[in-house]
Amino acid sequence: MTDNDQERNVNVTRVFDAPIEEAWKAWSDSAYVRQWWGPTGFTCPLAEMDFREGGTSLVCMRAPMEFGGQDLFNTWTYQKIVPMQRIEYILRFTDKEGKAFDPAEMGLPAGIPKEVRNVNIFTDLAAAKLKSRSQNMDILRNRHTTHLKLASKSASTKWLGSSPANVPGTGRGIGCR
Repeated sequence: MTDNDQERNVNVTRVFDAPIEEAWKAWSDSAYVRQWWGPTGFTCPLAEMDFREGGTSLVCMRAPMEFGGQDLFNTWTYQKIVPMQRIEYILRFTDKEGKAFDPAEMGLPAGIPKEVRNVNIFTDLAAAKLKSRSQNMDILRNRHTTHLKLASKSASTKWLGSSPANVPGTGRGIGCR
């Protein structure tokens, strides 16, 4: 790290009315990931999952036309997976083949990190209640700002982060959309 670098951690805790198995699938099953990956208005046309320690998944979010309609690719390289409990992975900006690059090369603001370490912890609180804590631990430049909009239960929640928006079969949103 240089003198201009600093470590920043973002911790988000959410409680969901869903079985832990369904929330787990939202991170491990391609069909589920395609339902939530990306902010409101974006779609996920691709989720090639290699969900195992040492594996790398390739996901794509497609921007709506009012935002240019471009495809944005990321990889998730899994460091540790404890079934129904914990997923540790590195998120990277990539091209459609999964080759990592600096986000600034895409025209994103300077200081967005090339990779972000994520730790998602799943805790079964009670029957059909799930606490999903997503910890994004990354090295960011001082110029980078993480934007989170966390809303009350009565307001809509939009979060550009790493928590699934919909747990299929529950009719409840989780985070991104």
